[in-house]
Amino acid sequence: MNPYQSLPPRSFWRSAVAEPDTLGIGDLWTPKFAIGQDDPVLTAGSCFARHIGRALLEQGMNWHDAEPAPPGLTEDERRARHYGVFSFRTGNIYTAATLLQWLTWAHDTATPPDGVWSENGRHYDAYRPAVEPDGYESAEALSAARQATLAAIRRAVAEASCLIFTLGLTEAWQDRADGTVHPVCPGTVRGTFDAERHVFHNYTFDEVHRDLSAAVALARTANPGLRVLLTVSPVPLTATATGGHALTATTYSKSVLRAVAGQLAQEHDHVDYFPSYELITGFPFKGVFFEPNLRTVTPEGVAFVMRQFFGALDRRPAGPRPSRRAGHVSGEDFWCEDAVLDYYNHG
Repeated sequence: MNPYQSLPPRSFWRSAVAEPDTLGIGDLWTPKFAIGQDDPVLTAGSCFARHIGRALLEQGMNWHDAEPAPPGLTEDERRARHYGVFSFRTGNIYTAATLLQWLTWAHDTATPPDGVWSENGRHYDAYRPAVEPDGYESAEALSAARQATLAAIRRAVAEASCLIFTLGLTEAWQDRADGTVHPVCPGTVRGTFDAERHVFHNYTFDEVHRDLSAAVALARTANPGLRVLLTVSPVPLTATATGGHALTATTYSKSVLRAVAGQLAQEHDHVDYFPSYELITGFPFKGVFFEPNLRTVTPEGVAFVMRQFFGALDRRPAGPRPSRRAGHVSGEDFWCEDAVLDYYNHG
């Protein structure tokens, strides 16, 4: 006998990947901990993460919306103002550093700077510039809205059973003046770029591991029972500021994020990793889950990922592939602030 003789079919490439029909590939995830039907679940992260909260609700699970929309808004207004997208209105959180930043602000271990960008008499939050597309009437109104979000984060983390966080990028822009991290480059969505103040940084494995470890530790200080489920967004970079090719920059970012997520899952019983990245980008799937732009994930791809997720939680097969919706037009890039970078593409 040797160790390989007792392994299940899922452990071998031929039986797990090469022989099944592509859409029949499954059993990629064995959950480390249960997520019950009534367990409050938080979602946050990059734009791909917006699908998870909706899927949880559709499955009758307890997705926690800590900042529900005020009454009287239309669906389009709620969508434009980022209500009901993530558990709190931070906008997309692309990096581990930004997650840690929001948690430190929420739990009073750091004080957020003013971060107000004023344009044409309106005021925009430098740390979530897309959340209120029409801005605020005053800097005071902006500050009050941000404080409401920080309070929502505090309450939600304290009450949650699980946080599902989707890592998106390693590239970010830091503010040399106060050390904060911007969600997107100033001067793209809003604000004005200042080359003396705004500094590009591409996070290394050690830095992402440090920041994500600190974020998880801080959240569990507030709620010792909190479990964390990490995923990596399969959506490529819209553009890279490294000076390199967008493909190699994407490979670097996703490799670092995937490695950190796996490392933390090995280090902690309360941290797990779900392979949404592999389910979309794995070469056995031959890019079938991407729109023609090779960036936007199709509805079929999202459905495939979520069937794998709920199938593993319920210990049941992933189920059949749904038919494509007639006339569907993807709105994925609406939620990705970094998608605006393609505006500057002269190719």
